[in-house]
Amino acid sequence: MDKRTLLQGAAAALLLAGLGVTAAAQTFPNKPIRWVLGFPAGGANDFIARTVAVGLSRELGQPVVIDNKAGASGIIAAELVSKAPADGYTIFTVENGIAVNNVGLFKKLPYDPVKDFAPVGLIARFPMIIAAYPGSPYRDAKDLIEGLRKGAGNASYATPGVGTPHNLAMEMLKDSAHIDAIPVHYKGGAPGLQDAMGGQIALILTDYTTAGPLFRTGKLRPLGAFSKGGVAELPGLQSLVDLGYVNTEAYAWQGLVVPAGTPAAVRERMSQALQRTLKMPDIRAKLLEAGLEVTPSGPEEMRIYVEKERDHWLPLIRDKKISAEGA
Repeated sequence: MDKRTLLQGAAAALLLAGLGVTAAAQTFPNKPIRWVLGFPAGGANDFIARTVAVGLSRELGQPVVIDNKAGASGIIAAELVSKAPADGYTIFTVENGIAVNNVGLFKKLPYDPVKDFAPVGLIARFPMIIAAYPGSPYRDAKDLIEGLRKGAGNASYATPGVGTPHNLAMEMLKDSAHIDAIPVHYKGGAPGLQDAMGGQIALILTDYTTAGPLFRTGKLRPLGAFSKGGVAELPGLQSLVDLGYVNTEAYAWQGLVVPAGTPAAVRERMSQALQRTLKMPDIRAKLLEAGLEVTPSGPEEMRIYVEKERDHWLPLIRDKKISAEGA
């Protein structure tokens, strides 16, 4: 066989492969889609995925099945998805930890958040809130900061874990307002909420999606928001940014990715379906009622957003020497 024949054969093989990918993209999806989640059932992250999955299934015409693979700061799920077939039938929730913070919190990861995943689009973000038990002497954010300045080091604050957005937001506020408070890291949000309601801990970093019912019933007192303009569901709540602490804007956020190497046409189909889902009145209303900000975006917008998050948070993690090793 001569060289020319070999080249023609190779070109034909590439063409057929390309046609195969195109055909697969055109028929996608033709079977159920697995949505992997690195968090347990019943929490705020699970709520978002299950709410959006209903609309996404409607949009794609196939069941979207949630697969909770909780543990190790999302690392178990991330490693699993990094090795999954790149065919669009495995999708994955990434958030601050999996996509950004884990890089600084752990010396070595079994996945690369940039190389192993391809962005589909952002979903929503949680405005974060600093709160106290009802008997607290602090009435609002201004009062809190003044009180902490007078008795620096005497207050502790609860977080749902080392290096979580809640932990990092408070560390940022401490620097911006020149105050001090000692972090107490719980395994998840529920134990910290229990201690905060009972006054066993002075402060807690939480979000409206998690603590909204406690705010509404007076079991927990919201003091200030890390989102510019406050929180729509809590009119009158002071914004730390609006109080002049300009470097305190922070959110917990979520986005959707697929394994790297997933065909571009499949990724685009998934991205368009996600964006349309987040505009469905019933899906959007349910997310908004939970205190979420709905943030539909395309892949490139998500890539830029996550890149900015890395540039912002990784230096803080390293400067503060925050580590989740052994946590």
